[in-house]
Amino acid sequence: MGSKNTAPDPSTDPRANYDYQSETEHDSSLVADLDALVDGDVRFDEYSKQMYATDASAYEVTPIGVVYPTSTADVAAVMEYCDAEEIPALPRGGGTSLAGQSVNEAIVLDFTRYMTDVVDVDPEGEGVRARTGITLGELNRTLEPHGLKFAPDPSTADRSALGGAIGNNTTGAHSLKYGKTDAYVEEVEAVLADGSVETFGEVDVAELREGADPDGTTLERIYAEIVRIIDEEADEVDERYPDLKRNVSGYNLDVLIEEAESGTVNLARLLVGSEGTLAIVTEAEVSLEPIPETKGVALLTYHDLLDAMEDVGPILEHDAAAVEVLDGVLVDLARELEEFKDVIGLLPDETDSFLLIEFYADDEESAKRQVDDLIEDRVGDLAFDGMAAYDEETQKKFWKMRKASTPILLSRTGDEKHIAFIEDLAIPPEHLPEYTKEFKEIFEDHDTFGSFYAHAGPGCMHVRPLINTKNAEGTETMVSISDAATDLAVKYGGSVSGEHGDGRARTQWNRKLYGDRLWHVFQDLKTAFDPDWLLNPGSVCGDHDMSENLRFGEEYEFDAGFEPALEWENENGFQGMAELCHGCGGCRTSQEGAGGVMCPTYRASQEEITSTRGRANLLRQAMSGDLSEDERFDTEFMREVLDLCVGCKGCSIDCPSEVDMAKMKVEVEHAHHEEHGADLRSKLFANVDALSKLGSATAPLSNLGTKVPGARVVMEKTLGIARERSLPTFHRETFVDWWADRGGSTVSESTADRRVVLVPDTVTNYNNPKAGKAAVRVLEAAGVHVSVAEEITDSGRPAHSKGLLGKARETAEANVATLAAHVDDGRDVVVVEPSDAVMLQSDYLDLLSSDAAAQVAEHAYGVLEYLDTRRLDEALDADGGAERLTYHGHCHQKSVKKDHHAVGVLRRTGFRVDPLDTSCCGMAGTFGYESEHYSMSQAIGSMLFDRIDDSDGDSVVAPGASCRTQIGDEYDEKPPHPIEKIADALA
Repeated sequence: MGSKNTAPDPSTDPRANYDYQSETEHDSSLVADLDALVDGDVRFDEYSKQMYATDASAYEVTPIGVVYPTSTADVAAVMEYCDAEEIPALPRGGGTSLAGQSVNEAIVLDFTRYMTDVVDVDPEGEGVRARTGITLGELNRTLEPHGLKFAPDPSTADRSALGGAIGNNTTGAHSLKYGKTDAYVEEVEAVLADGSVETFGEVDVAELREGADPDGTTLERIYAEIVRIIDEEADEVDERYPDLKRNVSGYNLDVLIEEAESGTVNLARLLVGSEGTLAIVTEAEVSLEPIPETKGVALLTYHDLLDAMEDVGPILEHDAAAVEVLDGVLVDLARELEEFKDVIGLLPDETDSFLLIEFYADDEESAKRQVDDLIEDRVGDLAFDGMAAYDEETQKKFWKMRKASTPILLSRTGDEKHIAFIEDLAIPPEHLPEYTKEFKEIFEDHDTFGSFYAHAGPGCMHVRPLINTKNAEGTETMVSISDAATDLAVKYGGSVSGEHGDGRARTQWNRKLYGDRLWHVFQDLKTAFDPDWLLNPGSVCGDHDMSENLRFGEEYEFDAGFEPALEWENENGFQGMAELCHGCGGCRTSQEGAGGVMCPTYRASQEEITSTRGRANLLRQAMSGDLSEDERFDTEFMREVLDLCVGCKGCSIDCPSEVDMAKMKVEVEHAHHEEHGADLRSKLFANVDALSKLGSATAPLSNLGTKVPGARVVMEKTLGIARERSLPTFHRETFVDWWADRGGSTVSESTADRRVVLVPDTVTNYNNPKAGKAAVRVLEAAGVHVSVAEEITDSGRPAHSKGLLGKARETAEANVATLAAHVDDGRDVVVVEPSDAVMLQSDYLDLLSSDAAAQVAEHAYGVLEYLDTRRLDEALDADGGAERLTYHGHCHQKSVKKDHHAVGVLRRTGFRVDPLDTSCCGMAGTFGYESEHYSMSQAIGSMLFDRIDDSDGDSVVAPGASCRTQIGDEYDEKPPHPIEKIADALA
């Protein structure tokens, strides 16, 4: 099947009514000046500024504006202008910083849109040169065919930029083996504060001396200060810098001094960890490491966290690549979450904490030997049990338990949150037991608690206390804990940051860590590079106060402006969900990198405003007063911020915090309709069942209407339905008509193994009766008695998706009344269309707070889910003949973790199945029909089409009607519902 994809860029279609920004633009003369200087984009509108006011930290600072440079020349032009006008500037990658170093009152330079190229790969020399906007994930995918990788591996690699890794001196779970980013940076191209472009790399100290002049050019002044530090500050650096694998606080003076002893220094490494305060790195040459041949993983369990900490030292003697910890707080929380039950169930019941140890090896035998030796050595001493993982699947399960920690902690929707501000203090690992014990005492003194997890091997523990910064007491507690924790780190020869940098959270503690003398050395070095302190001012050695500019500070107020119409069972209800996004940027990942569903519009457009993070921030800011009252939920806000959300629900499952943007969208749309009314097209789409009934009654004439010359153009101009789209085909004989003529089920109730009531959803009833007939045939072949809820067709999904919640609720109430009676009579509820099935299973609970709705939800199934859950397909006499099927699942079913059922049934029926890792198809119900959204729909669809083209399937199957339309429009052949293939395979 060959694609004919010619999807346009979403922003270029003349019908598109969005441009990713607000009409309210600030500093128009500044915008005009910069626009004339750069080839990239210049955005100083209100939406752009607010979106870049936050990162993944606890802080919020509105920038002056945003520039997306295309080249080093663009960056140089911006900095030359900023230098002349005395305007601060801030380089930014993926905005995943946890300490607040990527927010500032400055012109933000976002490198991740255009400056993402790999310039050159040198496999033999094990090096690569790339521009710094490329993500680490994409960089490593480019390097993988060469058997090489950029070694530092932060958990955010698929959305963190190379420039961010350099700015922050990034490391990761395997720092025991690989160290930090500074070990791999060989040379950088950088723009200085005055706009000059310099190359920094390896240089002889003698050459530095020759080029040093404290009264000369910028570069000569830099050389002079570096020489002075080498000559005069070496002893102080040796004395004050902690002897750690994981110290990223302050400037990289210890590396400078160590290298200087050999007569040669690499000035590129001086910029590593400087958080954009010394220069802006635009291109970098980094060295690489071979990808390990294989791995082995051991998991050791403990009755107490302190036992685990005592065991880290002996474990390090086994030369592990990673030693990670998860404490009892998180283990207990994981036990309560459905998502992790299968994984946490691997642990012995008495497990309080565990250590995860990974080994790299040249072959499987070596990996197995290392794991076995460790388990034999340690189990029975402090560890009471040990498990080994040699295969990839089991290793992923073990790591899933470790990676579960952050999502669990970040899922709180109350005012108290696990805030990142001391989460990566690092100390020598031999002091972990006493350090952990005293850290817990700090929590007790402040009447709070936190979990201990992450990188035990190098002594970098992630600890996030539960704090409410919306009041003065909470903010004071945060500062007091941070002060005490800093003292603890200093006491044990540690650092205030072992991974996440200084930024706004920890800059003020560098003075305590390094002393006054080195604090002033930092400032002098900063001044040599940046005389007017224009580059990310305040960080590393500046005046940041950790208690200021908090996202949720004492002055924070929230007012949604309406009473929520849906049920919100989480703490703080709708407000809690609106405040839930913590900014990690998981919604900014690629299909190739993270996979999953979220976030299809971002993947298609690469625009922050189309990501879940962008939408969530703007939604919260609209309700907290950051946007003006007259802009809150006006037509422009709805069009730019919310209309491009396709409601795929991917964020509710793929976001680490499970931010449910689809649900928030319909809530706000409902409020907007209540105030302004709904447009005609929304009302028509919400009543698609009535229109379908009319179309069916007048078929086949109704199917000919759009074939009249010019009809599609008229349809687009009058109703806004894209002229390119094929419209649904109506059948004169509906599924309900067929069922009535058939005379009911061929399986008697008395002999049936099970009884179900089949819901004839709108699509199945009027547009695709064949799928309904196939469902009946398969269910009956499995010994199921089928009845049909003939009075139901519309599930309420169309009205719900348009934010017409009043109509959706009325439909839900009527349907629940009907279906609850069937359930009371012992029947399960089965639905053919996945979106309608999820409506019953999930969305009805948001619309109705009734026992009957909960009862129907508990007994509702998609047809393939029902066959799989009850293992009814095992009774089928069916043979798929080993036909190869390319399977595209429905995003709504993925959001409730029910998409896998179809694949299991198809495989057991004899088909070979290639389940695609895909996002939303882009059709998203009526979204893809709307002319202003057609280009976005196609851009999203193109990612699916690429996956289909790469698949070796003989044919495509898709359970969702929207998906089948999108695929059918692309390939001139609408794929069947999987139930149809199973029915055809019956003997």
